[in-house]
Amino acid sequence: MKIWRDLASWREARRTPALAGADLGFVPTMGALHAGHRALLARARAENEHVVLSIFVNPAQFNDPADLAKYPRTLDADLACALGLADHVILPSAVECYPDNYRYRVTENAFSRELEGEQRPGHFDGVLTVVLKLLNLVQPRRAYFGEKDWQQLHLVEGMARAFFMPVDIVPCATVRDPDGLALSSRNRRLSPAARRQAAEFPRILSAAPDAATAARDLAAAGLAVDYVVDRDGVRLGAVRIDDVRLIDNVRR
Repeated sequence: MKIWRDLASWREARRTPALAGADLGFVPTMGALHAGHRALLARARAENEHVVLSIFVNPAQFNDPADLAKYPRTLDADLACALGLADHVILPSAVECYPDNYRYRVTENAFSRELEGEQRPGHFDGVLTVVLKLLNLVQPRRAYFGEKDWQQLHLVEGMARAFFMPVDIVPCATVRDPDGLALSSRNRRLSPAARRQAAEFPRILSAAPDAATAARDLAAAGLAVDYVVDRDGVRLGAVRIDDVRLIDNVRR
């Protein structure tokens, strides 16, 4: 597994015969890797000649500086988690990713303003901008995204189509703990009691007959509800527990 700590070295390597003509599978992450990320990497490993992982805590997608400060940085554990699945790991800095100081950015003017976009202004500008940059740097044949972040996935798919990008965006099923909670780096910030309470989130999303009932039942279970919406055969929700914000979705 090769570690690339500067983008110039990676770009030079990407032009070498070993990589220039190969199918690359790409998994972009912000680190704090868990079994869900390993599932993405395993899918990429099965479908491509080489697998590239990026780890970059993207400041542009955090509308709350406190949330950015709390985001876990666990590089040694992340590299251990990726061992045997990733061939290349890119570790860019914010200065390298944003040499223009984020003057140029990608904005989607409709769906990105709903749901997560309404709750977190500017979030999806940051997501789409960094994903576009990383796709241009890696030039993968396929890029893998988890369905837990359903809105993000659909916006990335739309961006790839809109800009005629030669990449397949591959959706991957959400990986869950035995009690149903979707794996997330944010879960580690929950207290033991809050972690037990969080299991009510996917259970109620799945069991309620409609979005309004799900929102009511989540509130009754002690979860602060940001939204619950039924859209395109999927129920999406966001809740807060112990100042930790969780999102999830289930098919209807």
